Amino acid sequence: MTIDLKDYESGADFAGDYEHAITKLQKRLAHIQVAHIIHGKRAIVLFEGWDAAGKGGIIQRLTGEWDPRNFEVWPIKAPTEAERDRHFLWRFWQRLPANGDIAVFDRSWYGRVLVERVEGYASKDDWKRGYDEINAFEAQQVESGTTIVKLFVHTSQKTQDKRLAARLDHPWKRWKTGLDDYRNRAKRDAYLDAMHDMFCRTDTRVAPWHVVDGNRKKSARIVALTLIADALEANVDMTPPVLDPEVEKVARAALKGECP
Repeated sequence: MTIDLKDYESGADFAGDYEHAITKLQKRLAHIQVAHIIHGKRAIVLFEGWDAAGKGGIIQRLTGEWDPRNFEVWPIKAPTEAERDRHFLWRFWQRLPANGDIAVFDRSWYGRVLVERVEGYASKDDWKRGYDEINAFEAQQVESGTTIVKLFVHTSQKTQDKRLAARLDHPWKRWKTGLDDYRNRAKRDAYLDAMHDMFCRTDTRVAPWHVVDGNRKKSARIVALTLIADALEANVDMTPPVLDPEVEKVARAALKGECP
């Protein structure tokens, strides 16, 4: 099915008790993380989307109840000189999760076919070849047992402008904005073309795209966390671990102040 971003601009408010819903989802996600740990499963959750779309807020809620020893958030920025000297996927190979871990990418390898395409950082031959390279890379991860969840957080121009203005007016939000935001904003049509091609070429059976309407932050967070929980839960055994009888015997005796 073709993805059309205009279908994700309704900006509907969340109809329900937001705090209760978030708490319930975070508890579910905590159990899902434990299942990944005890069964040695790997997972990747990646986020793409517009500047000021709310990716950071979603990630904050996603990881809010996770054990920090078994997840990593990777904020992806411009590649270093050493990274530019290698294949564009090299730096992402260095950040893939180990068994039992979940890696969260705040932007990702899709920069090759988005910002690098639009800004001219990659040649046309390079970014066009990037689609097949990305699909092969993701297929390798899935075939080796890694779950991949890909989310694109979309906002209308009106919503983005409102949030960019707030970053100027709020003294503790100014660090979140810079010239890049406005350079990218001026090229919205070019980015929309690149996003359309990205969805068409990389929305695969093994690693499909999920678009989240980010025009209302609370609704977006609930939708995103639900999508992630559903995808991760589908690929891991959610049966709680059995209590080791010997551990139970020793523990219960100790807790009663008795010798085993």
